[in-house]
Parts: sequence; C-alpha cells; structure tokens
Amino acid sequence: MSNPFALWVYLSTTPLLWLTVTLTVWIAADRIAARCKRHPLVNPVLLSIIVLGALLTVTKTPYQTYFEGAQFVHFLLGPATVAIAIPLMRNRTLVRRNLLPMAAALVAGAIVAVVSVVAIASALGAPHDILIALAPKSTTAGIAMAVSESMGGDPALTAVLVISTGILGAVIVTPLMNALKINDYAARGFAVGLASHGIGTARAFAVSEIAGAFAGVAMGLNGVATALLAPLLMRLF
Repeated sequence: MSNPFALWVYLSTTPLLWLTVTLTVWIAADRIAARCKRHPLVNPVLLSIIVLGALLTVTKTPYQTYFEGAQFVHFLLGPATVAIAIPLMRNRTLVRRNLLPMAAALVAGAIVAVVSVVAIASALGAPHDILIALAPKSTTAGIAMAVSESMGGDPALTAVLVISTGILGAVIVTPLMNALKINDYAARGFAVGLASHGIGTARAFAVSEIAGAFAGVAMGLNGVATALLAPLLMRLF
C-alpha cells in the first residue's frame, strides 16, 4: 500500500476493468438520455464516447489495452445486427408494400452519399487518400473499412468518419424530419438508416419500431450498394 496507484496500475491492465467501465458509462449515458426524453442532442453514444475518451486520456491508457475489454461489446454488434430481423418480420407486410420506393431511395441515397461528400472535399482541396476514406462513410464500419482498404484508403480514418457520420445523423434526423414535415416513420427510418448506419438505426428504434425496422433494412442494403458503387463512383475523381 506504499504506492496508492498500485491497485489502479494492476486493474488497468485487465480486460474486465474496461468492459465494466464501458457498460457503466453506457448505462449512465442512456439514463441521462431517457431523463432528457431522448432529446436528439443528448445522444447516449456521443456521451459515452466523450466520457470514455476523457477517461483514456486522463489515465493514459492505450487504446489496445482498452479494446481488450471492449472487444466483448464489439463482438455483440453482430448478434445485435441480426436481431434487427425481429421487428422487420413484425412489419414485413409494410416493408413489402414499400419495396419500389425503397429501391429508388436506396440507389439515389447510396450515390448521393458517396458523390456529395467526395465532391465537396475535392473542391476544398482534400488529398485523394482522404477522398477514399470519406466515400463509404455512410455505411456500417465493417463494410466501410473493407471498401476503403480495397481502394487504397486508410481503414482507421474511415472508421472515425463512419462514427462521426452516425452520430451526426442520429442527432439531426429528428429535428430535420420535423422541419421537412416528414411524418411517415417508414420514410424517416429508411433515410436515417441509409445515411447513418447502425448509430442512426439505434436512434430510429428509440423513436419507433417501424422507423427502426426500415432503418435496419436501409443499413443492410446500403452496405451492399456502397460496396458495389463506391469503387465505380471514385473513378470520377
């Protein structure tokens, strides 16, 4: 006990510590969001990132050490994504009725998501490797990183851009849809799932099961569409 930090030094190297910290921070952030009536600006993902980032900085903990514990949460992303099929099946009749509008929105949204951000960044003088990292930012991280790497981009940078896109979409979707007077939860959900992948889908489920189901469909389909279209569209730049 001569060194008051000895216990911390020991615990900081064990995966259980950062798994516990991650879950605790998330539960606290989610309760704060619930008390704020799920206000778009009080996003639990954003709050958790800020708190965990501050903790890692203050304790000077390497990300690799943190991820040894957080990888268990990361593993659950797969089952959580598959579980989206449950509300999708509950609303399958509504989904079937909207197949044609969804297909049109998917093609338009996937193309615009890639071309718009790359065109703006290119006009501002961003180097080509940054353009590649930006191109798949509206799809889920696993697919986006693979697409970026296949085109010669930096997967790590792409991951950061994907998370930033998801948080931004989750924050602005509700006020934006309200301002545009779009009240159809199927349309709202599909739009946020297409543009903001998993984080946007989580926000959609917090608002409506129908919105969440359509967001899940959009997230999955946009992953396939972006993987196919991004390499072709990048030839324009």
